[in-house]
Amino acid sequence: MEITKEFKDKVVDALLEDRKNYDGKDNAYAKTWGIDGSIYNRLKSGERDGLISQAKWITIGGELNVTLNDRKWIIARTDVLNMMEEDVLFCKEFAKGRICVDDCGIGKTVSAKYLSRNLKNTFYLDAKQVKTKQQFVRCIAKTVGVGEKGRYVDVKNKLKNSLRVLEHPIIIVDDAGYLDYTAYMELLELVDATENVCGWYQIGDDSLAEKFERCISGKKVGYRAMFSRFSNRFTTMVPSNRNEKIDFYKKLLRDVISVNASPSTDINKLIVQCLRSDNGSIGDLRRAESLLILNS
Repeated sequence: MEITKEFKDKVVDALLEDRKNYDGKDNAYAKTWGIDGSIYNRLKSGERDGLISQAKWITIGGELNVTLNDRKWIIARTDVLNMMEEDVLFCKEFAKGRICVDDCGIGKTVSAKYLSRNLKNTFYLDAKQVKTKQQFVRCIAKTVGVGEKGRYVDVKNKLKNSLRVLEHPIIIVDDAGYLDYTAYMELLELVDATENVCGWYQIGDDSLAEKFERCISGKKVGYRAMFSRFSNRFTTMVPSNRNEKIDFYKKLLRDVISVNASPSTDINKLIVQCLRSDNGSIGDLRRAESLLILNS
């Protein structure tokens, strides 16, 4: 497979747009993508061929949601996005921590990635991909731009120092429940090391809440301390009452479908189809996306 110039141009355009949300020099920003600073400058000046590998083009393009397909998922201003944005802005401004725990398929990850691309010094990572402590800390270091290479202790110290000097940084840890225990304790160490200077925002589903409850009840070291540093509560958006929950999903689905459907789509019919489920659960945004594709 050959990467086209059109795709490369779109990736560079997305990089330049994303760069606006990061403090510091171009070299540091380039490191967050595993690119040498001189290579980044040549990409900015219009060069394309022979600078980075095909795999790197694909990786960066995927992270920045670059596609040559006609269909593109438009981000809707949903209640989920609004509430998560409110949480993240609070944590950024006052260097606090919060934990968002809620249903799968309501747009938490999409919202988190959107916020990381549109708010300066807002760094996102997927904990499912970096479960061990070394993977986790090195990934944050790479994302922030201090580099993940070298002795682990040195990387961690550079990361702490870097977070202390950035303007209102925040780290969003998606699917935090997938982290190994040792990685989770490294997160606690980083939170304490950056107290009053860096915000932290964890995202998960009900399994993360259950894990906290189990570990705190069992007096597992670190979990009560972590919960205290993250406001001793979970941010939730989906109502527990069944009727209110259905109303929430109807509005969520309408908000998303209305900006992504073709003019000829019967939105009400699509919402009813999406809400149906074989196992009694309520259809989510992943089902909505599939139905939109089938009805396009």
